[in-house]
Amino acid sequence: MSEVVAGVVVPDTDLVRAATSLVREAADDTLFHHSRRVFLWGALKAAARGLDVDLELAYVGGLFHDLGLTTAHATEDRRFEIDGAEVARTFLLEHGRSEADARNVWLAIALHTTPEVPEHLSPEVFAVALGVKTDVLGLGLDELSAEQRAEVVAAHPRPDFKNRILRAFYDGMAHRPDTTYGTMNDDVLAHFDPSFRRTDFVDVIKNSPWSE
Repeated sequence: MSEVVAGVVVPDTDLVRAATSLVREAADDTLFHHSRRVFLWGALKAAARGLDVDLELAYVGGLFHDLGLTTAHATEDRRFEIDGAEVARTFLLEHGRSEADARNVWLAIALHTTPEVPEHLSPEVFAVALGVKTDVLGLGLDELSAEQRAEVVAAHPRPDFKNRILRAFYDGMAHRPDTTYGTMNDDVLAHFDPSFRRTDFVDVIKNSPWSE
């Protein structure tokens, strides 16, 4: 029997069960419940926009989007978004989804911290971005009813979430600070580490090896 949360039907498939198991094992409660909420918020908002979303793909996108922050899946020299995207791509191919489907979810995860771009791509990419912006930044909460918000949070609580997700971001990126260049992620490192110095884009241009 399919699970239903706030009217969203979670696909009752072997792939979805395997995805849930993988993320539950790799992530702590903060990241797991956050990732499930991302899927649910994204599904609700995509439906309200009339988007035709493949919920199985959106589920993997939502659940895997922060896997690159976990010790099990983090690399030393790549953006955490790419780490999660690579795990999702491999997972989907191993579970019989097409290369196009796997690429679609790869983009959803790789671009989930990139403003504006996701809304111009597939419904699944947009759904993941919508879910992330809702859960982390609180954007567009007025698009959700009080009942929807209450039901999702009852299923997946967010105790002290603002502080815990910031700490999860920092813990997942502190060992690879150079990967935050050009992203909003460097704000997190600067918040927790006063000695952190951002790479300045203007300095990079001015100090490039080109002679004038």
